[in-house]
Amino acid sequence: MNADTRRRAVQAARGESPFDLLLTQVRIVDMVTGEIRDADVGIVGELIASVHPRGSRSDAGETHDLNNHFLSPGLMDTHVHLESSHLLPARYAEIVLAQGTTAVFWDPHELANVLGLDGVRFAIEASRNLPLHVMVAAPSSVPSTPGLEMSGADFAGDEMHTLLSWPEVRGVAEVMDMHGVLNGSQRMREIMQAGLDSGKLIEGHARGLSGADLQAYLAAGVTSDHELTSADDALEKLRAGLTLEIRGSHPYLLPDIVRALKTLPHLSSQITVCTDDVPPDLLMEKGGIIALLNLLIEQGLPATDALRFATLNAAIRLQRPDLGLIAAGRRADLVVFDSLEKLTARQVYVGGKMLARDGKMFEPIVEPPMTLPCDTLRLPALSAGDFQMRIANACHGVARLRHISGARFTRWGEIDVQVRHGQVEIPDGFSLIWVQHRHARHAAKPQIALLESWGELRGAIATSYSHDSHNLVVLGRDPNDMALAANTLISSGGGMALAQQGDVIAHVAMPIAGMLSELPPAELALQFRTLRDRSSLIADWEPPYRVFKAIEGTCLACNAGPHLTDLGLTDGSTRQIVDPLISYREIPDTPQ
Repeated sequence: MNADTRRRAVQAARGESPFDLLLTQVRIVDMVTGEIRDADVGIVGELIASVHPRGSRSDAGETHDLNNHFLSPGLMDTHVHLESSHLLPARYAEIVLAQGTTAVFWDPHELANVLGLDGVRFAIEASRNLPLHVMVAAPSSVPSTPGLEMSGADFAGDEMHTLLSWPEVRGVAEVMDMHGVLNGSQRMREIMQAGLDSGKLIEGHARGLSGADLQAYLAAGVTSDHELTSADDALEKLRAGLTLEIRGSHPYLLPDIVRALKTLPHLSSQITVCTDDVPPDLLMEKGGIIALLNLLIEQGLPATDALRFATLNAAIRLQRPDLGLIAAGRRADLVVFDSLEKLTARQVYVGGKMLARDGKMFEPIVEPPMTLPCDTLRLPALSAGDFQMRIANACHGVARLRHISGARFTRWGEIDVQVRHGQVEIPDGFSLIWVQHRHARHAAKPQIALLESWGELRGAIATSYSHDSHNLVVLGRDPNDMALAANTLISSGGGMALAQQGDVIAHVAMPIAGMLSELPPAELALQFRTLRDRSSLIADWEPPYRVFKAIEGTCLACNAGPHLTDLGLTDGSTRQIVDPLISYREIPDTPQ
């Protein structure tokens, strides 16, 4: 904000000069008092110059009559991975701006896990000078679980000090290595100290933490959390002093969380909202933050409170005193709603200029010049033999194996399996999960494990977008289909693919870092929707946990329970790599 604009705003507020833009017949949603107030709003340049009684001023270069509609500050997303949209930032911005979101706090740790520091540089350059305010965080989870997985880079104290010295970087992104924080690993002590030394935000990932461990996590310097697992969990974290980031990616929790919040004597300024991860089809069909706010309203939260979570509270959290409030001296980032029963952005203003109406941008956003990071799946073509589960030094017999049971909340299981010619016969009701390191940082063989509670997959599902190390992951039963799905992604530079009975039945190519596409949003959303719909031909989904989205997070070794990574079968609770073979008994082969 230049000094001339500020001085002109002062003069216009006093009536000494006209406004550049005057919004009349406004019903302001007051984020401080919770009132709905009649007013007019005068704007000079990017700045709100005056909020004054209706009809008291008419001197302006341009006047917009808002027809008694509701005016809110622009919406803010306090924690998001843009990579989950699989869109470049400019295309993502076009979608969410038209929905009323004018600022986001982006943790680009998906890009960083593939590209290292260059991934964060790419995030900054790709979002520079967009009309969407993109605040970038320094990824602390590269990888999320050192020792249990290997991604494309390793971040520790030196890398964090470097990132936090960049002016575009506003804080430390979600601290996923809870075990390292609580047990004082050297890496996490360095990362946390870098964040504390910078004076910038430190985001949390306090999944499952309670009692003494939760208190210790806060004592280390973490100040927020979006990993809410229940209403009781949300209340405990709020009482502990964390800023809550209620997220839209787990809607099944919202009814209980809203009921719990409504029992409190007042709603704290430390309650915000975030999307975390939204795929392209749902981003376009339902929306990002706007969809979450409407879900909260449907569950009985007053619209004024839901909007405050996404505006003033978010601005306080993100240390942006220029945003989040309709008041003189704040940026004129504004959204117009015709109803507070269901929020639909009718007009969106950024910096005092109307950029969108009725869900459509007036003009496409010009992408900043940049070099796209492609060719990141550094793997040769695979064969069906690479997807057969074998027992070393075995011929014919019975092996007792540990396996992964469940989706999202995994647990250990054990089962006896038949071994023929050294190859495991997959038991009825089971499938396989297969992971291969794709960053060329080690030469370990592919890892494979039995998977229970996903049913017998009728084909194969492959993805190079797999939180958070983004190695190549394939789920299936038939080795030929698994190889076909994997090779489809190797050929296209990454993405997601479905194979069944020797045919590729759906494929979304994501050649940029194996996770982003240059396709127009509508075309990408259609491809992704087709892939999501056709995935039900392969898997029987059982919400809320065994869902299509679970494919992307099934290798998250930082979470409790068993997970397969590029280094083997891991235990997120003990932080150990576990041998799946418990015992083996050789049985002489009987000729048929």
